[in-house]
Amino acid sequence: MSSGSARYQRVPGTVRLFQAFGINVYLHWSWAVVAIVELQIRHSSYSSQIWNMAEYVSLFGIVLLHEFGHALACLSVGGRVDRVLLWPLGGIAYVRPPRRPGAFLWSLAAGPLVNVVLLPITIGLWVSFGGWETTSPSDFQTYLKMIAVINGVLLVFNMLPIYPLDGGQILQAILWFFIGPHRSLRVAAMIGLVGAGGVVVLAMYLGDIWLIVLTIFLVSQSLRGLKQAKAMATMLAVPRHAGTRCPVCHEAAPLGAYWRCPCGQPFDTFATAGQCPRCGARHETTGCPLCGETSPHLAWLTIAEGTIPQAVSRPI
Repeated sequence: MSSGSARYQRVPGTVRLFQAFGINVYLHWSWAVVAIVELQIRHSSYSSQIWNMAEYVSLFGIVLLHEFGHALACLSVGGRVDRVLLWPLGGIAYVRPPRRPGAFLWSLAAGPLVNVVLLPITIGLWVSFGGWETTSPSDFQTYLKMIAVINGVLLVFNMLPIYPLDGGQILQAILWFFIGPHRSLRVAAMIGLVGAGGVVVLAMYLGDIWLIVLTIFLVSQSLRGLKQAKAMATMLAVPRHAGTRCPVCHEAAPLGAYWRCPCGQPFDTFATAGQCPRCGARHETTGCPLCGETSPHLAWLTIAEGTIPQAVSRPI
């Protein structure tokens, strides 16, 4: 997919900050609330609150660079990027790489690689300004040290094999090469549940409220991953329409009422040539129940030789 300008979409509860490389960046309203609370209750070695603010903003600057690593890597392999969202627990790049393990792996690994690149830069700045040589560092030296520490902690934490952290999803992508998409997702989600359980115990021991909230989120996402893996396995096991293939993931269309018309009627779009049996509406595009991508209906109607079956070759 081209990295041209993405269409602006309203995202509830967010403010659109800017667009870069054709990617819209949004800030969730809760970010500002948490920032105010953190700045009021946090104790720091800074002599001025301005440095606390600079550190907090820099944290999300690092997060933003990390998410752009994911997004640009996804675009480089022909994937799609819907948006990047910043919120109190970090950032989310809404990326849809091609349904290939290699493309999936590169889109995931590029985020942590940004933090790896930042390691020598942030540490080098702290060392260059003498932060490691003094026992009474200035506010600026303390700030440089904290930025280096924050980047390192984010890198280590993100690489934990807990789904849906980058480490957990990278594990899934590697397993995908050997056991397929749904089995790899199931294994990664199960490992994620075990890992998240360990982090929950640690968070309760430390009494860190934000770490507790984060681990609750991780547990919920691991459970969601298990549910998705089960649904994917069920979908892969159903009979398929001969002579159909998703233009994106190349899986044949399943037999059954897996599509829903805006009028509310579920139906089998390939059994009716894209026409809703209730309201009669014809659908020119079809969503794939497996990968979620939408393509022209006729683009599915290919056989091994790449021709369109005559019985369904009329426009719809």
